[in-house]
Amino acid sequence: MTFDREIQVPYPPESRRSGIHDEAFHRVVWYGLTLTLTPEERADRLLLHFGAVDYSATVWVNGRLVAQHDGGHTPFTADITQQAQAGETVEIVLRAQDNPHDLTKPRGKQDWQLRPHSIWYPRTTGIWQTVWLERVPETYLHRLTWTSDMERWELGLRLEVAGPLPPGLSVRVRLFRNQELLADDRYGLRHAELARQIALPDPGIDDFRNDLLWSPGHPQLLRARVDLMVGEQVIDRVRSYTALRSVCVKGNRFLLNGRPYYLKMVLDQGYWPDSLMTATDEELRRDVELTRQLGFNGARKHQKIESPRWLYWCDVLGLLVWEEMPSPYRFTPAAVRRLTHEWQEVLERDMSHPCIVAWVPFNESWGVPDLPTNPAHRDYVRALYHLTKTLDPSRPVIGNDGWEHVATDILTIHDYADDPATLRQRYGTLETTRLTLSQQQPADRVLTLAGFQETDQPVMLSEFGGIAYIPDQSSGWGYSQSQSEADFLNDYAVLLAAIYDCHGLSGFCYTQLTDTFQEKNGLLYADRSPKANLLALARSTQGNRTAREMTIDPLMNPYGNTARWLNRQYEALMTPEVAEDAEE
Repeated sequence: MTFDREIQVPYPPESRRSGIHDEAFHRVVWYGLTLTLTPEERADRLLLHFGAVDYSATVWVNGRLVAQHDGGHTPFTADITQQAQAGETVEIVLRAQDNPHDLTKPRGKQDWQLRPHSIWYPRTTGIWQTVWLERVPETYLHRLTWTSDMERWELGLRLEVAGPLPPGLSVRVRLFRNQELLADDRYGLRHAELARQIALPDPGIDDFRNDLLWSPGHPQLLRARVDLMVGEQVIDRVRSYTALRSVCVKGNRFLLNGRPYYLKMVLDQGYWPDSLMTATDEELRRDVELTRQLGFNGARKHQKIESPRWLYWCDVLGLLVWEEMPSPYRFTPAAVRRLTHEWQEVLERDMSHPCIVAWVPFNESWGVPDLPTNPAHRDYVRALYHLTKTLDPSRPVIGNDGWEHVATDILTIHDYADDPATLRQRYGTLETTRLTLSQQQPADRVLTLAGFQETDQPVMLSEFGGIAYIPDQSSGWGYSQSQSEADFLNDYAVLLAAIYDCHGLSGFCYTQLTDTFQEKNGLLYADRSPKANLLALARSTQGNRTAREMTIDPLMNPYGNTARWLNRQYEALMTPEVAEDAEE
């Protein structure tokens, strides 16, 4: 096969950073790479990992089929040991099929027209997340999944082992808080899967309990070291992390660690001008830092399954996340199969992240356009809601974010009214909020459908605002517009002040973090530079707290100097050997 272009992976060919920047329609793209392996690399089992390929991927190594995967946002792996051992040279070929006009596949904000229009953006074709090779032993730790049970003061661990199971196989699990050893357990392995609850010592009074719990103000992570052993010999080792925290809803409140917690979130679409949906690790971390600097404690990642590295930084830096499935735009049997399959892969990939506090399988009835009139559409939303609760009973689920609710733990509303008085009138009290739920129709959509059982769920504005400020007068739009930086600061402050006067709400999600192509309603420009003073914006986000109460420090940690505390935790995560080697 002859290849006529070079591309910088993992950037998609539509992006500038790829070196191609071809924004035309691409139904099929091919990739080829030839590697030379050392004898040491060929001696072990060799895995080829793909972070995400949009949409349908087929992979050959040295001419032999090794993997097929459908789903543009989830990872897959090929064991290429046999092909790699055949010789020093390994030729990898990938074919990605991605029909740009197919509205039955989960595609999120990717436009089906040639140029971005309305609320849709440039397409992403083929490889758009990291590709890497991993050497593993013959028997190795294949998957770890962590869960948290704060009420019982326990952490759940599920692990899977791949390869033959030799006699005397066991696993040793150690948990550390910074340099302190919290648990040291060992379990025999007779099967490829193991599920255990690891009990932690209850610290007793709240002061000590709170110091161990994860929250945005105190994102305490627990390092994990998992050793796969035969007798006393370690044959594989994984370093991981987890956290102890709980999330749930009770009455009209969202609870974090058993206490009412007001959600101050921002809509984050995860696009960059030069690289589209792909970003460097530094860019992903910077987005989390900027979100915290703007005063938010959470982000709703909109119509995108983001790189696991973004979720890692949310774990480390303390940012709550609503994870939302990218939508198809038609309701067909194929669309149902595709979304259901990929959503289960999303849950499997990301369930262990403590930062995720809600799952969102549908948004604004996209892919289920006839919810009010078609029972099959309603049953589909209910099915995904209950499937999600079945696979992860520890988190709230929003069945269809925005309106036309049939099954949800949080009643979410998308309301872009730009008059603060209107927002106060609609959501000022619990009584007016309940009245709004029964009468208001944003975007001509009812908020709850017949048969929905209200149980005093929390109510949130999960989209509002969208104030555009376009000083260079370039083309673009927002839901309202400010004419100067001073007006922008004032308009944002007045709108957020109205939200804090709305006592019928348990939180909000402002639209949006950054300008995104033709949408110019971000608090930041597309290049992540701020449109106005960050501290002034953060004061409004936080409810007009005074300058004395706030600093430009990004995370406002109540436990002392945030940056210093986080640096200590980050260093502990990155250099665990010191404490562990000393312990041994």
